Amino acid sequence: MGSYYEILGIPKTATVAEVRQAYARLARERHPDRFTDPAEKARAHEFFRDLTTAFNALSNEKSRREYDIESQRPKVAVPEEIARQAFETGAVKLKARDFHEAVQQFRVAVRHAPDEPRYHAALSSALANNPHWVREAIDVMEAAIRLDPKQPVYYLELARLLDRQGLKLRARKAAEAALRLAPDDPAVIVAATELGVVTEGPPPPPGGLRGLFRRKP
Repeated sequence: MGSYYEILGIPKTATVAEVRQAYARLARERHPDRFTDPAEKARAHEFFRDLTTAFNALSNEKSRREYDIESQRPKVAVPEEIARQAFETGAVKLKARDFHEAVQQFRVAVRHAPDEPRYHAALSSALANNPHWVREAIDVMEAAIRLDPKQPVYYLELARLLDRQGLKLRARKAAEAALRLAPDDPAVIVAATELGVVTEGPPPPPGGLRGLFRRKP
């Protein structure tokens, strides 16, 4: 829902008379009784409810003053919104290969939405670009898997990270888990083949295994 002024289609300088005129006009034009289609009628009911709320607030001098003061106060973003914005910014930074800033943004996302596996996975992917951060990248990807244990791409990324660290047995187990979840997925088969879990598979995609892990299943 927009601001009460936007709903009524009036400027903030509108007089009480103009508020009433706008309400009367919209009430006639958008009244639910004017619609026969169920979906349109439902939308009209929703709009009429918002319209009435806006009118009640702006047609009274005291409530209008309180609304104007409240609407001017800075809005405090909820944790989920902070996390979403940080995640989107981190994705842009990662694409631009600004890995340090991407890591910082993804850390913010994880901190504000610790139960969202995508944010953990994104942080792991960003960390993996620095050899000194690979161990942490493994821990973070394992956290993503605990939150979403049915996502093959997480196991594939984990297998890649473990393989880079020389942890061959753990890498094979991660690839096997991905293979169990998506036995017909070409990306999974390629990864499992390169890690020795299966002996044959389709040709590797462009970019090798690293390119593979950036694909979505």
